[in-house]
Amino acid sequence: MVESTAELYVHAIAMEREAAERYAEFSRRMADEGNTDVAALFARLAAQESEHLATLRRRTSGVELPPLESDYSWIDIGAPETLAHDLVFRLMTPHQALGVALRAEKNAKAFFEQAQRVAGDPGLRALAREMAAEEKEHIAMLEALLARTPEAVVDWAALYDAR
Repeated sequence: MVESTAELYVHAIAMEREAAERYAEFSRRMADEGNTDVAALFARLAAQESEHLATLRRRTSGVELPPLESDYSWIDIGAPETLAHDLVFRLMTPHQALGVALRAEKNAKAFFEQAQRVAGDPGLRALAREMAAEEKEHIAMLEALLARTPEAVVDWAALYDAR
């Protein structure tokens, strides 16, 4: 449970940093695959998340932030998972990438909504509401493109018959 504005900020900074990094990575991957629509959305989201992160850092300049006890990694990226991380990105379809991003945005929105519900301080509630609204916008963008992005289906029988 978030009990202070500084604690909410530290969570928000971690979420925004992870989102900016993953969206930039997803954008490059989708561009490499030639999926310009999905790449463009991820690039746009990476830029928005980077702007949010910069805003949060400006707001917290000079503020002592508590240590973060949570991990907001969308995909494990530390050693020894580096090979798994790289494999995931080689195999991830546009539909799957959008799904990963959508789950992360929904989790962030739920976190901020929970903070808003339990916060005793009106300023903390307002900040959590603002952050939840940003996540809601991202969710809408992702859902719209996800609805137009077909799931890739592998025809295993055709692959095996081609031998």
